[in-house]
Amino acid sequence: MAEDKPVTLAAITGAHGVTGEVRLKLFGEGLGGFSAHRQFNDGALTLKKLRDDGKGGAIARFAEVDDRTAAEKLRGTTLSVPRSALPALDEGEYYHADLIGLPAMSEAGEPLGTVIAVENYGATDVLEVERPDGKRFMVPMRIEAVPAWNDQRLVVSMDFVDQA
Repeated sequence: MAEDKPVTLAAITGAHGVTGEVRLKLFGEGLGGFSAHRQFNDGALTLKKLRDDGKGGAIARFAEVDDRTAAEKLRGTTLSVPRSALPALDEGEYYHADLIGLPAMSEAGEPLGTVIAVENYGATDVLEVERPDGKRFMVPMRIEAVPAWNDQRLVVSMDFVDQA
């Protein structure tokens, strides 16, 4: 796995107030996962203060942003940390960023395509795989559908592959 690959933890959705605070849309583990970090975007932004906004997001203050105009300019900016800065995982756990870009193979070793997205609609993560011809299919990230994966490839049971 690419230990220094940037992993996006949040996006700035706009300014909050007049003193340079920004509203954040949080990804992944939410406030707890985000607050473990102080430096974002290769040190371009340094977190000074963070609080829950009560709506699933957060309000943040960065050392480099001191007024509403500067905060507004950051709208749409994603906030990332190096993959190596994330906590180690237990067996069977994964970060979405580690799955995206992996080649997907059948259990017989036939290339099926590349993982291009990981979505979650409430029950479990769902992988979107793009075939070489551009067609896509989705597969749940469950043991019966994806019996094995590592940092080199992902194995997909043919029972879950769209044959069209």
